[in-house]
Amino acid sequence: MKAVTKMALGCLGAAGVWCLLLRPRQNQSGWGVLEGVRFAHRGLHDAEKGIPENSMAAFRRAIDYGFGAELDVHLMADGNLAVVHDSSLKRVCGAEAFIEDLTAADLENYPLMGTEERIPLFRDVLALFEGKTPLVIELKVERGNANALTDEAMAALEGWKGTYCVESFHPAVLLRLKEKYPHVLRGQLSQNFLRDSEVGNLSLPVRFVLTNLLTTAATRPDFIAYKWQDRGNASLQLMRALYGVHEVDWTVRDQETMKALDKAGVTSIFEGFIP
Repeated sequence: MKAVTKMALGCLGAAGVWCLLLRPRQNQSGWGVLEGVRFAHRGLHDAEKGIPENSMAAFRRAIDYGFGAELDVHLMADGNLAVVHDSSLKRVCGAEAFIEDLTAADLENYPLMGTEERIPLFRDVLALFEGKTPLVIELKVERGNANALTDEAMAALEGWKGTYCVESFHPAVLLRLKEKYPHVLRGQLSQNFLRDSEVGNLSLPVRFVLTNLLTTAATRPDFIAYKWQDRGNASLQLMRALYGVHEVDWTVRDQETMKALDKAGVTSIFEGFIP
């Protein structure tokens, strides 16, 4: 009987510690203006219409429809910030090059998906959205540049007259935001890394920690941006139930899924259709 009691107490203690590890930042101002917004994933792109992802054309189209936009930001060799999803330009430009090795002047040589569009600079995208619809800004860490990337992005956003939040898969970005830019709404991107085969060279312990949001105790995010197919994750649901954490889900590709997420109080990042 004593052994059973000890085991039960141990389980309760472990559950308590787990819950404490998942405690986000709460009651940060600013989230209200993001609720109810539809965010077009990498802009409102449509390859069949010659509108590539993360292009100025895709961002203009999102604004025209009244949508916010999610976009991806990389730090270039000259300190400029480029808006493109992959570090490698093979997929979107057909080029054997990495965005971190290029400068702003180089971008003219890299057409997007065979169109007249080029990889935009972050400052140009900000100018387009100033005073218009909100942005979800994902910072893409490469080669250990989390702090430099975050600092450059925050410098670009200083004085910008627009609404935004910042997210990243890399907890170091959230730590930098917490330490130096606490006024910024910050979000942890995640998914079920334990079953996803496209997770790079992450070790099993790292995949476990990231899947279950166990960096939260250190980074204290305002929201969790989770792959919608994986949103049944126990840690995410605990964070919602215990702390009311804001949830953003990606990437929604049909109206029915969006309606179900709306009903659950989840903000959607969508692509492939017009809500």
